Amino acid sequence: MRWIDLLRMSSGNLKKRKLRTFLTILGVVIGTASIVVMISLGLGLQQSIYKEIERSGGMTAITVTGQDVGSRMFYTYSDSEQGEATKYVTDETIKELEELEHVKSITPSLTMSSVILCKNYYGYIQLVGMTPDELQRQNMELVEGSRMPESDSANLELIFGNFVPMDFYEKGSNRGYWETQELPDIDFMNDPMFLILSQDDYFNSQQGNSSGGLGQEGNSTPVKAPKKYVVRASGMLDGGMETYSNGSYNVYCDIWTLKSMLQKEYTGKAIPGQPTTQTGKPYKFFAYTNAMIQADDIDNVEDLSSTIQEMGYRVNTNAEYLKSAQQELVMVEAVLGGIGAVSLFVAAIGIANTMMMSIYERTKEIGVIKVLGCSLRNIKQMFLLEAAFIGFIGGVAGNILSFLLSFGINVVTGNGSMMGLDSNISYIPLWLVAASMAFAVLVGMVAGYFPALRAMRLSPLAAIRNE
Repeated sequence: MRWIDLLRMSSGNLKKRKLRTFLTILGVVIGTASIVVMISLGLGLQQSIYKEIERSGGMTAITVTGQDVGSRMFYTYSDSEQGEATKYVTDETIKELEELEHVKSITPSLTMSSVILCKNYYGYIQLVGMTPDELQRQNMELVEGSRMPESDSANLELIFGNFVPMDFYEKGSNRGYWETQELPDIDFMNDPMFLILSQDDYFNSQQGNSSGGLGQEGNSTPVKAPKKYVVRASGMLDGGMETYSNGSYNVYCDIWTLKSMLQKEYTGKAIPGQPTTQTGKPYKFFAYTNAMIQADDIDNVEDLSSTIQEMGYRVNTNAEYLKSAQQELVMVEAVLGGIGAVSLFVAAIGIANTMMMSIYERTKEIGVIKVLGCSLRNIKQMFLLEAAFIGFIGGVAGNILSFLLSFGINVVTGNGSMMGLDSNISYIPLWLVAASMAFAVLVGMVAGYFPALRAMRLSPLAAIRNE
């Protein structure tokens, strides 16, 4: 029997029993859609992690941290097994690390807690100073009209994270977003602002003002007001209060301008966050919070990290973070895929039941075909094709349903923003579509295999006599 005849007979048999075929296919549709949508959720999370890594330097990025310098409002995770750093990250450190083999580039970074004054508001910010090259490498998505800070600007230029407005408070009432659920009436791109470099200096001045200008011991020594610097925004991260990214809480600026301001304001005195001697005097060197290295190749990241760690610094790499995240994602995707596979397993039982019922109803037909000389192999192929048709049609419809559900999930969750992601929460790549189609057809054929064997083993004479 030719293949075209087998296809015609298989499709014709399915059309004869439209309702039963539809219900069986419906089970495959639900099973396929369940698997695809469940796995797409894990893939969406994976895509978000990949984007976050690209924003923080990519897979060749290495963050070198020395002894604690500066003051930070937020801390990032570091591997405790590395132990404490024994050295500071200074200009000499930058030169030393730059000469290491496989180092493509290295830039310092300084993070400190500062205060912004604007209109009748004050805000606590985490000021992050970076070089122009490193700021470009962060791949920030900025609002329209934004640009990167300039190093030769007369005033310090800032890029505000999209969550920074939530850290502003109204003077007098000290109420902010978390109490009122209202953002401050500030146009960050146009309103004039003043920067106080050290939060400690601002707190001390406020305590002095509240005590009538008295010093800490109640004498008449006035508290010196901290210097205010005129600053302006050169940009702001794109996104609302629901769109989180790695820099949402940060305020970025040019590190060389920031360093110059600190050294001028605190000439002869200890700069806030900088290391001092036991007597409180500042060292001659300037220490940075960390240094960001770009390796020349991802294969050299691990060896380069080990070398830097042996020099007395803490090291974090995106490769380590990705490896850990991938292990967790594999478990998540396996659990989600397993949940969806249960639905497809139930659909397989439905296919097997449909095929067995078809054999009982067509017993006489099978006997006639055998008497006419049709081979047992052709009979087996005919029933397997019917099962494969059910799996294929169910797989196609299931994938269409999956795309509709995925689109709906992304719309409802604001393209992942409601879940704290900066990309779609559900992502369906082409390989997942192809794999789910193949799996649906395979499940159909496996479910139809034993009914096909039963059809092969029917006695021709007994089948013809069957009523």
